[in-house]
Amino acid sequence: MSAPTHEELEARVRAATALRKLNHAMVAHRADLDTLEEIADQAELLRAALEGHPRRVHPFKSTADFSMPGPEELSTKPKPLFGDSIVSGRANPMGMEASLWKDGDEAVMQVTLGPAFEGAPDRAHGGVMAALIDELMGQVLGILGTPAFTGRLTVTYRNPTPLGVEMIGRARALDWTGRKITMSAEMHAGDTLIAEAEALFIAVDPAHFTRGATSS
Repeated sequence: MSAPTHEELEARVRAATALRKLNHAMVAHRADLDTLEEIADQAELLRAALEGHPRRVHPFKSTADFSMPGPEELSTKPKPLFGDSIVSGRANPMGMEASLWKDGDEAVMQVTLGPAFEGAPDRAHGGVMAALIDELMGQVLGILGTPAFTGRLTVTYRNPTPLGVEMIGRARALDWTGRKITMSAEMHAGDTLIAEAEALFIAVDPAHFTRGATSS
């Protein structure tokens, strides 16, 4: 199957963006029964139409020889880790719309969470922050130039994770010995420390990575 055209990718992003806005609106508002029934009916029709098309191929498997981008290839401007990422992908309708870039040896993330990610009242679910930090550390792997799987991620929550407020995260590698890569990261909302984390990643051969196998 040929790679998607630029027009197809742009259309996928537009569709995913509209669905994300719908998700946030549905969580944030109390709709009447007629509106909810219409949403359900239209969603079922669109789902059936989508399932009539070929299955998507993960971008990491779309080329015969997968390789991580080198540090010089990583953008210093905000962009997703990859288009369909659940955290940063603009083409994923369930995504968090985080943006990533590199600043020297550090990875940087900008994100503002919407109502669909609410856990406790007026704050995001704790697992959302863990996913954000895991993605942020994934950008560090790009700086290092190696694929790896998360072996351990420890998040310390210092303050409630806000909704509708811009957050900035930073992560960096601390040590790389053999296959073991240790990292640290933190996420701030303005001057407020929201969370900090430490992690262990296990580097793998690119072919092993694209097969989706375990890191053992």
